[in-house]
Amino acid sequence: MERGVSVMLTSTGIGSGLDIESLVTQLVAAERAPTDGRLSRQESKLTAELSAFGIFKGALATFQGSLSSLNNLPKFGQYTATSSDSGAVGVSASSGAASGSYNVEVSQLARAQSLASGSFASASDVVGTGTLTFRFGTTDYAPPIPGPESYDSFAVNPDRGVGTVIIDSSNNTLEGMRSAINNADIGISAAIVNDGTGYRLLLSSDQTGLDNSIEISVQDTGDNNDLDTSGLSVLAFNSGASNAEQTVAARNAAFSINGLSITSSGNTVNDAIDGVDLTLQDLTGVAPVKVTVAQDKTSIKEAIDGLVAGYNNFIGVGNALTAYNAETGLASALQGDFSARSITSQVREALTDSVAGFDGPFASLSEIGITTQADGTLSIDSAALDNALENSFDDLVGLFAQVGIPTDGDISYVSASESTVVGSYSVNISQLATQGQLSGGVAAFPLNIDAENNNFTLSINGTSSASISLTEGNYTSGTNLATEIQSRINGDGALIAAGISVAVVYDGDHFEITSSQYGSGSSVVMTAVDSNSSAELGFSVSSGTDGLDVAGTIGGLSATGTGQMLTGAAGSEAQGLQLLIGGGTAGTRGVIGFSRGVAFQLNSLVDNFLQSGGTLNSRTDSIQSRVEGILNQREVHDARIDALEIRYRAQFNALDGLLAQLQSTGDFLTQQLDSLPEAGSLLNR
Repeated sequence: MERGVSVMLTSTGIGSGLDIESLVTQLVAAERAPTDGRLSRQESKLTAELSAFGIFKGALATFQGSLSSLNNLPKFGQYTATSSDSGAVGVSASSGAASGSYNVEVSQLARAQSLASGSFASASDVVGTGTLTFRFGTTDYAPPIPGPESYDSFAVNPDRGVGTVIIDSSNNTLEGMRSAINNADIGISAAIVNDGTGYRLLLSSDQTGLDNSIEISVQDTGDNNDLDTSGLSVLAFNSGASNAEQTVAARNAAFSINGLSITSSGNTVNDAIDGVDLTLQDLTGVAPVKVTVAQDKTSIKEAIDGLVAGYNNFIGVGNALTAYNAETGLASALQGDFSARSITSQVREALTDSVAGFDGPFASLSEIGITTQADGTLSIDSAALDNALENSFDDLVGLFAQVGIPTDGDISYVSASESTVVGSYSVNISQLATQGQLSGGVAAFPLNIDAENNNFTLSINGTSSASISLTEGNYTSGTNLATEIQSRINGDGALIAAGISVAVVYDGDHFEITSSQYGSGSSVVMTAVDSNSSAELGFSVSSGTDGLDVAGTIGGLSATGTGQMLTGAAGSEAQGLQLLIGGGTAGTRGVIGFSRGVAFQLNSLVDNFLQSGGTLNSRTDSIQSRVEGILNQREVHDARIDALEIRYRAQFNALDGLLAQLQSTGDFLTQQLDSLPEAGSLLNR
C-alpha cells in the first residue's frame, strides 16, 4: 500500500494518462513570472544605482585628493633652492626663506675630535675602575707633534650636557668600556681598533666643531690617582693630564657667502641664511658655488592644475551618470537623482563663490584666470594665472587655504577650529607670557668650587633633577661658571627625558636660572644645596618666580592664554582661533584677518559628503537596504510558489485518481454492456 502511494505522488498522470508534470510546471511558471520579473527589474535598477553612486563617490574622493596641497597652508610658504654644484654645497629651503642668489665658497670642512687610549694586548684586557666624566666644549690643546704638547684650557659648551659612565668589575675591560660608553648615549661613539701594535679604545665626538671637542675627567678608584698613566686614568684628557692621544682635532667649517667669511661647528649650516640649509660636502676651489632660492611657484601651479583636472573629472563623471539620451530614450543610472544633483550643485557653488574675510586682491578663482565653461567644467587662462603667480604670489594663500594674517609681526597665526567665524579681529595683550626664573644671591669672583659648594638639586617645571655636581676648580668669572652650571643642569637625565632645559647667566653679581618653557607651568625651584652654596654661590633652598601665561582679548572678548598661545574664547566668533604672541609689548596689537579659501571650504564640504553618516553613505545605505528588501521578498515569493506547487500537485494527483476511478468504472460498464446478449439473438430463440 505504501509503495502505491509513493508512486502516485511522484509519478503523476499514470492513472489517467494526463501530463500532470507539464501542467504543474507551466502553471507554477505562469504564477512565478510576474513577481519575478518585477523584483528583477527593481533589483537591476537599484544595483545600477548602487554601482553608479560608487563611481560618483570615487570621483568625488579623487577631487578631494586634488585639494590637499592647496588646502595646506605651509605649501604656500615653500621655497625651492638650487645649487650649481650640489656635490660641494647641497641646499634646501623652508618657509622662512627669502628669495635671493648667493655665491658660496668652502675653504674647510668641519670635523669631530677623536681620542685614543694607549695600546692593550687584547680587547679583553682589564683597564681599571672608577667614573668617567665627559664634557663638551672648546679645547685649547697643542699635540706633541709638532709640539710642544700643552693642554692650556677648556671652555664648556653650555648647550651640551655632561655625561658620566660608571666603570666597575662588570665592564672594566676594553670591550666592556666600549659597550658602557655607547650604551650611555652621551654623544660619544666608542670603538676598538687594532692599529698593528695592539688594541686601542677610540672615542669620537658625535658632533663636529671646535665647541664639541671632548674633555675626559677620571675618578680612578683602582689606585686613587686620577692623573697617572695606569688604571682608568689612562683615558684622562683634561688640563691636569692628557694621557689619551688626540688622533683627530676638532675643527670648524670655514666658508663665505657673497664674500662674507663665516665659520660653523657643523657641515650642515642652518643659521647663515634665513630659512636655508646649506650642506657643505667638499671644498669649492677657485669657482664659487651659486645657490639660488626662490618661491616654489611651480608646485603651486601644478596643484592648481590638479584641482582643475580633479574637478573636471568629477563633473564629467557626474554628467555621464545623470545623462538622458532623448534620441534613444535611455536614462543613465542617476538621471534625475536629487542627491547627485545637489552634491554637484553645492561643489560648483563653493568653487565659484567669492572668498569672504580675505582682504586681498583676489576674491574668486575667476580673477586668476580660472573660469567655468558651458559644459560646467573649468578652464585656465594660463597668462592670467602666471601673472598672479609672478606678481601676487603671497596673496594666493588667502584665496585657497584657511589662513589668519596678523598685522603685527610678533604675532603668528597657528590654527583655527570649525567654530571660528570668518572675519577680522582686533588683538589686545594685557600680559605677555614669561618664563620661570630663579635669581640667586650675590656670588663674587674669583670663586673656588669644591666639595662644600659643588652639589645641588632642583626642580624645573615640576620635574626633579638628580644631584647635580659642578666641576671642581677655580673660576675667574661668573660667565664661565654660568656655562658650567647650565651644561650640568641640561645634562641631567630626568630633565632630558622630560624635554626640559634652562639658560643660566651671571647678571652683574648673581646667577639667574631661567626655564626655556613659557607660562604658568614654568618654574625653577632649588631643592637642596651644599653647606657653603648660599654664602659663596648665592644658591639656597628657595622657589623662583613662576612664569605667566599670555593674557588678552581677541575680537574684544577675553581669550584663553596657555604659555605664549592665545586662543579665542568659547562661544565667541573667534572661538578656536589660536595665535602665538612671540613678543612685543602689552596693549593694542593690531588685527588678524581670518578667512577660509576655496580649497579649504571645498575640502570641508566634500568631507561632509564622504564621511560616515554623510549624504552619500546615507544614500547608498538606503539603496542597499532596498536591495536586501528585494532578497527578502524573493524568499517570501519562493516559499509561496513552493507551497502553490505542492497544492497543484496534490490537486492534480487527486484529479488523476478520480479520472482513473471513472475510467475503471467505464471500463467495467463497457464490459458489462458488452456481455449483454444482443436484442435480435433473444428473438430468434
